[in-house]
Amino acid sequence: MATTFQPSLKIPTSRGALWRWLAVLGPAAVLWFVPFAGLSPQQDHLLAVFVATIVALVAQPLPMGASVVLAMTFLALSGTLPPARVLSGFSNITVWLIFTAFLFSRAFTATGFGLRVGYLFIRRFGRTPLTVGYSIAAADMVLAPFIPSDTARGGGVVFPIARSVAGVFGSEPGKTARRMGSFLVLVSFHATYNASAMFLTGMAANPLIAEFAAKIAHVELTWMRWISGSIVPGLLCFLTVPWLLSRWMRPEIEDTAPARELAQRELARMGPLSRRERWLVAIMIGVMAGWITSPLHGVPNTFVALAGLSAILITGVLSWDDLLDERRAWDALIWFAPLVMMADQLNELGVVKILSAKLFVLTAGRPWPLALILLVAAYCYVHYSFASMTAHVTALYPGFLAAALAAGVPPLAAALPLAYFSNLNAAMTHYGTGSAPVYFNAGYVRQGDWWRIGFLISLVNLGIWLGVGMLWWKVVGLW
Repeated sequence: MATTFQPSLKIPTSRGALWRWLAVLGPAAVLWFVPFAGLSPQQDHLLAVFVATIVALVAQPLPMGASVVLAMTFLALSGTLPPARVLSGFSNITVWLIFTAFLFSRAFTATGFGLRVGYLFIRRFGRTPLTVGYSIAAADMVLAPFIPSDTARGGGVVFPIARSVAGVFGSEPGKTARRMGSFLVLVSFHATYNASAMFLTGMAANPLIAEFAAKIAHVELTWMRWISGSIVPGLLCFLTVPWLLSRWMRPEIEDTAPARELAQRELARMGPLSRRERWLVAIMIGVMAGWITSPLHGVPNTFVALAGLSAILITGVLSWDDLLDERRAWDALIWFAPLVMMADQLNELGVVKILSAKLFVLTAGRPWPLALILLVAAYCYVHYSFASMTAHVTALYPGFLAAALAAGVPPLAAALPLAYFSNLNAAMTHYGTGSAPVYFNAGYVRQGDWWRIGFLISLVNLGIWLGVGMLWWKVVGLW
């Protein structure tokens, strides 16, 4: 039967949508027509489009992909950049690593292996409410190197486990939330972004951070160098934060036998590892080995990942149609590549250097450790204004890194803390990363409690990562 094509993209016309459009176009128009001090017309126009794009990613007058396509088109039509340069982001290997990593997450969810890992941890270690929390957090950490989307990992794998366990205890949103659900939701959420911070492949924008660090600080953030800096503070947060949450959001239930019984039932229902799961495990072990040994064999991480994806297709773990159905991966490819291109152009045209010089005024004359603490804290708390960690990284990481270097911070000591807090800055709000709305909308935690506890956890993160972390980085020779 013939069908009539109906466009799915509608321009919002509500008053709220109007304000979102004004938020996007207002600052862009000011920057476009009122030159920023020290910038040439081309630099100023590129900055205007970039700022408008970042604001659009936060305000979302249109879907993210649509906003970025509009920006990309305007850059070419206005003559700000040559058309070939505008499209150059799609040839960036970091973009393809992120794209491939999203497809890995599809394999973990489609085969059910992610859920299996979570239930295995609960069955083995879920002896008290706190150890149930640790079990869920541990499952997230084990999956983090392979599922680089905290939305897919937290919202798609870990949250359903936490929600199911809460339901077993009769803990539902509302009067019974404090029985178990509030505690498990908060533990799961705060474990997700901490796990993302620990691994180069734990969050979609982490490889982009490594690229920025190579271009601006001239340091290589390999998979092993990243984990060597994050392992001690990350594990310390893994141990500390659930314990603190068990005090601040104390569960009313003490007997956790029902959680173990649920895990046992679910694992029995799943049965032994399927052929697809066995192939997936073998392939991902090979991919991880390839990432870890990349300094030895010289194959870029992107092509190690593409080799793994090819093996997933050849062995039938996923079909090509499965990959075509993974809308998040294709969406990320469309909007992420132009963002990378704009960030690269801002750096190549000297805009980042000019803006970071103005930021350097705030840290001039201070000892570099104090300057680093001030910059990292500012970088963390400005995330109250962002709803995307990727948008935050693209907009601010290059400038803050350049400012830290200008303040005399050793290159690795500048690049790594800002990299880690590109993930840890998600702690404070219920919208700061893709998984946050999933957990918050479950209804177990009131917004006031979410923000209050999130702010306290952010202070804990700063203390651990810039306290114990700095000492550890000195021990392993990162500065």
